[in-house]
Amino acid sequence: MELNGIRPADGAKHAKRRVGRGIGSGLGKTAGRGHKGQKSRAGGYHKVGFEGGQMPMQRRLPKRGFKSALLKFNAEITLTALEQLALPEVDLVTLKKAGLVGELARVVKVIKTGELTRAVKLSGIGATAGAKAAIEAAGGSIA
Repeated sequence: MELNGIRPADGAKHAKRRVGRGIGSGLGKTAGRGHKGQKSRAGGYHKVGFEGGQMPMQRRLPKRGFKSALLKFNAEITLTALEQLALPEVDLVTLKKAGLVGELARVVKVIKTGELTRAVKLSGIGATAGAKAAIEAAGGSIA
């Protein structure tokens, strides 16, 4: 192989399409743009979602729902997870280290799902009424 013999692979290069260069090219006259209308003209186009002046879909449909930006700071933990954690004292830092709540969590609440047999002291963590009763029945406390 010589440097002067190197050429691109077959089909790798192709001629640029030249529009508006006469009837024989197959792309003369309207140059593939059809007849009249906004899209046939230079600089004529519209923004995404524009429906020609008709009320666009995103404005025809009703607004619905709400997702709070503060939800990412809230977390919940079950009685089953507390049972498996097997620590006498639990606070927000220990839950984060154990990977039971996310790193962004600021407010944690215990919910009554599952059973708790060991005494657990919670500090800085809330609990539902049912979970609080279950924790106190097992000999634990909530501070």
